[in-house]
Amino acid sequence: MGTTDAIVFIIYLLVLLSIGMYFSRKASTSVDSYLLGDRNIGPAVTALTMQSTSMSGYMFLGGPALAFQQGWYAIWYAIGDAGGGIVNLSVLGKRMRRMSEILGALSPIEYLEKRFESPAIRVVGSIISIVFLFAYVFAQFIAAGKSLEALTGLPYEWALIIGVGVIVAYTVTGGYLAVVWTDFFQAIVMILGALGILVMGLINVGGISGLNQSLAKIDPTYLSIWGKGLEFYGQWGVIIGAVLIYSIGYMGLPHVVVRHMSMKSTKTVKSATLWTAIYNQLFAYTPYIIGFIGIILLPNLADPEMVIPTLAYAFFPGVLAALLLSAIMAAIMSTSDSILMQAGTILSRDIYQRFIDKKASPTKMIRISRLSILLAGVIGVAVAVNQPPSVFALVVFAFGTLGNSFLVPYVCSVYWKNANKVGILCAMIGGGVTNILWTSLDWQSATAIHPFLGGLMVSIIGMIIGNMFGNTPSAHMQKVYDEALGPRKLAKNIEKNISRDIGPEARSISDFIGNRAPVKG
Repeated sequence: MGTTDAIVFIIYLLVLLSIGMYFSRKASTSVDSYLLGDRNIGPAVTALTMQSTSMSGYMFLGGPALAFQQGWYAIWYAIGDAGGGIVNLSVLGKRMRRMSEILGALSPIEYLEKRFESPAIRVVGSIISIVFLFAYVFAQFIAAGKSLEALTGLPYEWALIIGVGVIVAYTVTGGYLAVVWTDFFQAIVMILGALGILVMGLINVGGISGLNQSLAKIDPTYLSIWGKGLEFYGQWGVIIGAVLIYSIGYMGLPHVVVRHMSMKSTKTVKSATLWTAIYNQLFAYTPYIIGFIGIILLPNLADPEMVIPTLAYAFFPGVLAALLLSAIMAAIMSTSDSILMQAGTILSRDIYQRFIDKKASPTKMIRISRLSILLAGVIGVAVAVNQPPSVFALVVFAFGTLGNSFLVPYVCSVYWKNANKVGILCAMIGGGVTNILWTSLDWQSATAIHPFLGGLMVSIIGMIIGNMFGNTPSAHMQKVYDEALGPRKLAKNIEKNISRDIGPEARSISDFIGNRAPVKG
């Protein structure tokens, strides 16, 4: 990277830090402001922060790498991703927004404890969240280090420290508001950067038709839905799991569902869903198609996760390539900051205040949260220096375990009035443990079922069976549940029938009153 390129990238990082500084004063005024932005986030920001947080560095490194290795099979993940945000907002949005405010919950784990009236849920939920949020953020740190190393020439360790340092700095300083506004800004950078590389790539390979013709010449199985060499032929359990993990899995990620809790109102959901739909259709498929292009244009690429960074410099002059580097870092940072923010929230509110110092002042709570974020960053750098598994493998593992642990509990919290703590604990533990075992012992090969699908089935079964042994929620909680449903309107056909039935009586009463009215004279 030349001097001009470096300046462009440094300016980008300074913009992010400036956003953190801007929100730092407001973030220090109250715990609610620091952790949830005063529940005052509008539709466009809600949608884009949710999407940029969801998609992560995986979309610029892991996704293209899978496409590069497996061909069109990878598009199953994109299909799920394209609808994931819409499903998340539509299913959980309004009800979780109402219920979290009624319960006074400031974190998704606190929300589960209060909804199901069980400290055990908070303990188990906090442990699962911290372990796998850390695993998730480590994958982002690895992605940051690899991207900066490839595009700046810096040693991996220094690239890692610089990238993570900026993320931690603006997250610690500005809190939730800094996170959502930097995410909003970075979501725009991400989509512009990805589309720019896609357009140039398609021009070079002759469009989608030329792309497929070239892939067929290299290996016809690249065009198969079953993967290169038909690796997953007939394994519908793997295909369904690949679609489901990103189409419904977001509903189980604490750092994503917290966006429901921070919305300005339930009216925000409708507009946010529209923003999400537009953004996803433009972005979700793009990194995977770029991965296909890489098969043709970069046949000797040693590291498949470097498809997009390599093509960025192949297609564009230095300054534009630096801007595209910013897009890659945007994807990484927008997820990392959200995970760090959520980890800080869980450690400060769900563990420290709940079990260590219940009378902690707002100032102390914010300080604990900031120290927790800083600690997570330091540990993350220490782990990422050793470069554990690939970004794709680590993201799918952490994502799947979190999704299998929390998806069923969050959905049941707003759709099953009599769901109880025993069912929730069985769903959380059963789903999470299943995903861990399924992945680590490679049960997918033996069963032809994706780990996420296996964990989801066990979580649902655990919820149903466990709920038979727990106590019915208290009368107070059932009242809260009803209140969270919001205003109910009669169906139009019922209103029409009522109008037809009482219409004659209403006219008779009107005539009677009219006939008895005194005559002025």
